[in-house]
Amino acid sequence: MTAPIPYQLEALKTTSARRATVVILGASAAALLLLVGVIYGHGRAVEVPVWVSWLPALNALLNGTSAVFLVLAYRAIRRRDIATHAKRMLVSVGASALFLVSYIVYHAVHGDTKFGGHGAVRPVYFFILVSHVLLSAVALPLVFFSLFFSLSARFPRHKAVSKYTFPIWLYVSVTGVLVFALLRLYS
Repeated sequence: MTAPIPYQLEALKTTSARRATVVILGASAAALLLLVGVIYGHGRAVEVPVWVSWLPALNALLNGTSAVFLVLAYRAIRRRDIATHAKRMLVSVGASALFLVSYIVYHAVHGDTKFGGHGAVRPVYFFILVSHVLLSAVALPLVFFSLFFSLSARFPRHKAVSKYTFPIWLYVSVTGVLVFALLRLYS
């Protein structure tokens, strides 16, 4: 395509990759520490507001939205439709960002949800959950790096990082929906 590349930020073009790495890794570590603190560092609220019960379903919807738009964006870039790819990626990033906010709010107010399944489903659930959690910690900085390289017009580096970001981010989004479904079925 000969159309101009959408969504580039001039300020990022002059930012060194080294500086971006420090910021991205610092922000990712801070976000992960916040999540750990919210999930494990508090007692339960005496009374949980009713609206909080809707957040897990919202989280699953946002994860599903992110997954769908990741696949649509991948299809667009395979067709070399850069503008459509960029728009779909921004929807996926937006859905994931809203998910993260909703997830933090839910766990800050409600705490953990215990899995009630027994038998063969239990190890399957915990495998999905553990792989989801571990890979989400990997996905967060990868998403930031992919965004940085894209928005700063460093497309060879964007492509190199995104070949790892895409499958990990897609797995995390899909397994987020699976975790929700399994918790609903067995809790």
